[in-house]
Parts: sequence; structure tokens; C-alpha cells
Amino acid sequence: MDVLNAMVDSLSKDEIRFYKLFAAWVQKQEERKDIALFDYIKQAGEKYDEKKIVEKLYGNTKDKNSFYRLKNRLINDITSSIVLQHFSDDEILLIHQLLSVVKLFADKMQYKVAFNFLNKAELKALKIENYELLDIIYGEYIRLSQEAVWKDPEEYINKRKENMERLRSLRQIDDVLAVVTYRLKLSQNISKGDDYVLDILRKTIDEFSSDIQIKESAKLRFKIYNSVSQILIQKRDYINLEVYLLETYLAFQRDHLFSKSNHQTKLQMLTYLVNSFNKNDKIKEVFEYLDILKKAMDEFDGLYRDKFQVFYFNNLYYYYLKIDSNKALDILEELKINKKIRNTSSFYDMFIFLNLAIGWWRKDDYKKAIKNLVQLYKHDAYKTANEQLQFKISMFELILRYELNDFDFLEHRIQQIEKDFQKPLKDSDLESELLEIIKAMIYTTSFRSDKKLRTRIDKFITLTASRKQGDDDIIHYGNWLQKKL
Repeated sequence: MDVLNAMVDSLSKDEIRFYKLFAAWVQKQEERKDIALFDYIKQAGEKYDEKKIVEKLYGNTKDKNSFYRLKNRLINDITSSIVLQHFSDDEILLIHQLLSVVKLFADKMQYKVAFNFLNKAELKALKIENYELLDIIYGEYIRLSQEAVWKDPEEYINKRKENMERLRSLRQIDDVLAVVTYRLKLSQNISKGDDYVLDILRKTIDEFSSDIQIKESAKLRFKIYNSVSQILIQKRDYINLEVYLLETYLAFQRDHLFSKSNHQTKLQMLTYLVNSFNKNDKIKEVFEYLDILKKAMDEFDGLYRDKFQVFYFNNLYYYYLKIDSNKALDILEELKINKKIRNTSSFYDMFIFLNLAIGWWRKDDYKKAIKNLVQLYKHDAYKTANEQLQFKISMFELILRYELNDFDFLEHRIQQIEKDFQKPLKDSDLESELLEIIKAMIYTTSFRSDKKLRTRIDKFITLTASRKQGDDDIIHYGNWLQKKL
């Protein structure tokens, strides 16, 4: 999929409607090849055929120069439309837009107008503590004051000096953050109590920053949140992650730190928190914070709703999986036919089809399970997934094929896996042993009476009995073999 197709595919209904209005405004004529190309890309999706649309727009011609010019114009128009529609949605985008207006009016020598927009940009940058942009803004003030004799540049020179001090403070924040990150990474086993991570944070901040403003800076607090949460997620330390996120979220709420400019961070924090509750089997808290997340997704006219509904339904599915497996499957089946949600992310197709396959496997409906797994293989999300995940999914397929008594295909698939996943098989004693067991199971009339095979299976079950299913495991292999016995 090239850039233009990806751009068109990513547009929401509101963005498509705005683009059509924008296109009609900038160019009026009866035959609109750009609109025709846009509509074809949107409707064709993965079945897009460039040769077909070229012939439709320009006739049977080998000269594609006109078509490529049309594509470039469409890219530029969509870009302009997106910028025009969304420049006020994000504070940083708005500041850049204001700076563009400043330059336009400065070039016209309309300095009073330019200063007016610079002042707006300054106030916005101060509000979100973006001192890097403030440095640019004060530089513009000083440059323009040389043209407008009625403006004293000394005022802005002093402001820039004050801002440089803020930037120095930011560097101190980065220093503190670097030490916090290092100490957390160095601590390999940090689950020493519910307040262990919080103690590391407080001690490090006190040790490396004597400036009270630095300690209370929203910038520092958000940066530390981002760094610490990522470290705990990588360590899969969901107990400490839950404790840290809950205290941090409530503190940010109490101190009124959340705003439109950092709303995405708020939604991310709530998503991580719900996920932690799910991992720690806190069913009551999952239900409570799923509702908080859903309401937060509706704030600011649904800003970032499309992006985070993927994670909302992900956690909703896992919530119902613990209390009502039929309801969990119903949620996935509904999402499967919801094109609007599925179009938000290719990852979502993978999530839906993989979990449907697992869900139907748990209900012993192996035909529905394999059907969803085959659909998963067709999607780009699977093709671009990391090798280890592809390997785990392929091993799951072997189990499904065995349950379906599809032994001819199973033999072929085993050979394919041995060829395609040589490194994962070499690195994993567990899967390589399971593969050999499945091979033996194919060729025995009754593996229950096959003493050699039975001993091998019993040994495998014992090996996996104390092993908790990890985040990257599709199913528990030992439990499946135990069930076969």
C-alpha cells in the first residue's frame, strides 16, 4: 500500500466529508478526476488495481505521467484538508500554525498583526510548558522588533534569558529521569512490596533535584510516568504497575494536570491501568475503570476515541472472558463485522481473529477455530508480526489440525514450520519437544497404550505443570496434552 492509499484508508467519515468540501472549494469543474481517484481508492481497499483506475480515468494509455501528477495533487489536497481541519485540535499544531501566520504577515510588513499572533503563540506555549517552541517565539519577537521601531527588543531578550533558565531546568529533569530509569532497570526483581517503585522514585528525585519547582513540574511528572510505566510493562511487573498507575492517575486528577493537550496520555494511563487490573484478576476494578475509560474517550468531542477504542474492547473482552466466556465471544463476533472499528488498526484484525480462534478452541469447536485462524493468516498484521508470535500461532494451528484429524495437512504443515521457524525451534526446548510429540501422535493408533510416547507426554506435562502461561503464549500445551490423556 503506497502513501496515497494509506492516507485515504486512514481518513474518518468526518475527514472524508471535510476533504470533499475542501476539494469543491479549491477547484470547481464537472469532471473531477481527483475525486474519482479518491472514491476508487476508498472503495477498492486491498483490491486496489492501479491499471484499472488509470484506464478508467485516462483511457488505455501507457503514459502514466498525468496519473502520477494527479496522485501528487491528491496527496497535497488531502494534506491541506487535514491540516485545515485539525490544526486547532492540538496545542503544538496550533502554535506552529500561528507561527506560519506570523511569517505571512511579517512578509507583508504588517508587524502589528504579526505581533498579535506571536503573542497568541507565546501564551499557548507557556500554557503547555513547551520551552523549545518559546525559544523560537522569542527569537521571532527579537527579529521583528528590529523592523518595528516601536517595539523594544530588550523585553524579549530578557524573556529569552528567563526561558533559557527554564530549558536548563528541563535538562535537570532529563538528568533525574535518566537516573530513575537506570535504577529501575538495574533492579531485576523489583516486586519487593507495593511501595518499592514509589520509594525509588521519591529518593531519586530528592537526591538529584533540590529545586522545588522541578520536583512539582508537570513536565517532570509526565516524563517520569511515561518512563516508569514502560519499564514496568517490559518487566511484566503488573503488581507494581497497578500500584504506581493508580497512585499517579489519582494524583494527576487531584492536581488538575490533565488537559486537552495531554488527553492522549490520560487515555493511555487508564488503558494501562485497566490492563493491569485484568492481569492481576481485579474484576471489580476492571469494571469500574473500564467505565471511567469509556467516559474519558468521549471527552473533547471524542478526541482520540478511534485510537483507544481498540484497547477498550480488548480489555472488555478479557473482562468477560473471566466471568462469561459466551459474552466474550459475542463481543468478538460483533467486532468482526464492525468495519469502522476494524479499520482503526491492522492490529485489531489480528486481535479479533486470534482470540476468536482461541475462544472456539476452548469450546471444542475446532472448525470455527481453524476458520478464524485461516482468516488471520490473510491479514497484513500477521505478515508483519514478529517471528516469535508467528511461531506460537503456527504451533497452535498444529494442535487444531490434530483435533480435526487433518493428518495429511498436519504432516505438510509440520515440515513447513520446521523450515520457516528454525531459530525459534532451536531456541525453545518446549515447542521443539511438543512438535516431536505431535509427530509421534500422528503415527500411533493409540498413544495411551504406547508406553514410550506416554512416558514422553507425562514428562512434558510434569515439566509444564508449574509453568504459568505467559503473555506471549497462545494456549497452555501441558493442559492440552493432559486433556488428551
